Amino acid sequence: MVQITFIDSKGVTRTVEGEVGSTVMETAIKHGVPEIEAECGGACACSTCHVYVDEAWREKVGEPAPMEEDMLDFAFEIRPNSRLACQIKVREELDGLTVRTPERQA
Repeated sequence: MVQITFIDSKGVTRTVEGEVGSTVMETAIKHGVPEIEAECGGACACSTCHVYVDEAWREKVGEPAPMEEDMLDFAFEIRPNSRLACQIKVREELDGLTVRTPERQA
């Protein structure tokens, strides 16, 4: 299991365990993390699982694929570290990952 820390828009921190092979979005839904809506269920067809990857983790997480970049155009308050949680696969090397959720989703 991989530990992932979610920090919501009010600064509340939740550290949960994610299963290798799942996604950060699936992990958030499984643990009831607020501010992750995931309306499309992980199909990269909306931007309701928008997160900000902590700067220390950006390189390990990697850059968004072109399809994800297109969907991020619909998200609110995009930043250089914006990603869709449905597109981040949980891997052993992401143990300790920290992401923040925006105040609202698209």
